[in-house]
Amino acid sequence: MLQTSNDRRWSHLLAERWSHESGDLPSLLPRDTEIAVLLRGSSVVDREGAGMRQRTHGRRGTVWLCPAGIREDFIRVESQIHECLHIFLPGRPFEDTMLQDMDIDPTGIAIRYEAIDHDIFIEHVADQILRELAHESSTGRLLIESLGRALSAHLVHTYADTAVRLKQTQAANRPLDARRLARVTEFISASAERDFSVNDLASIACMSPAHFSRSFKAATGCAPHEYVSRQRLDLAKRMLANDRQSLAEIAYATGFSSQANFNRAFRKAVGTTPRLYRAQHRTDPSA
Repeated sequence: MLQTSNDRRWSHLLAERWSHESGDLPSLLPRDTEIAVLLRGSSVVDREGAGMRQRTHGRRGTVWLCPAGIREDFIRVESQIHECLHIFLPGRPFEDTMLQDMDIDPTGIAIRYEAIDHDIFIEHVADQILRELAHESSTGRLLIESLGRALSAHLVHTYADTAVRLKQTQAANRPLDARRLARVTEFISASAERDFSVNDLASIACMSPAHFSRSFKAATGCAPHEYVSRQRLDLAKRMLANDRQSLAEIAYATGFSSQANFNRAFRKAVGTTPRLYRAQHRTDPSA
């Protein structure tokens, strides 16, 4: 294993980067729905699951889909796969997405065991996950939660055993009304230091998470995680100017797991390091 999101506070998916040597892989019975995306290298992969035998000439962008509860009895990699991203979607959020956001009974839906030559949407999601793994942002949890829901909906719509028509209503795409928007933005302003989720924001607006995300973006012009990121950047600037807390404390208060990740993200957004920003903007007369 090259990298894992286990040390991040992600709740709607787990991501791991792996390098696979040639040979047989152990039989697996996944608890979560697994999406494996080949990132670098090429190989022929034989696998057997759900009563099907598949032989795939894998290359960059090839996707292997294995639904939760489907045992893979046999997996053979003919030549080394240098880099592969494995995305695991836990059952509970997956089913909640179907029930709340798509109005579908999950007991009647089965995702196919399938090898996919290329899927532009899955590739887009994988790219965003890889960027967040490489460079943690202050709103990574919110971003990943949204990606997990979007990926769940895409799998149901595209790779279900039976055709599924996504439920879209005009109301779901309308901007958030002024009263609900005010409640949400006031909560974000007052809680920038807290670790909250899109689910929490949607509850404040009394909406499902997917409908809330669309309506919030229609009202503000940005996704919830982008809005919260700006609020946390402003919080970081205020805390740095006050000069009362350590950089490590500010990093944790603004959603980062380490000071190093905070330093990197702050410099990218502001153009200077937190330490230099503090020296230039400190307001504490005793400093």
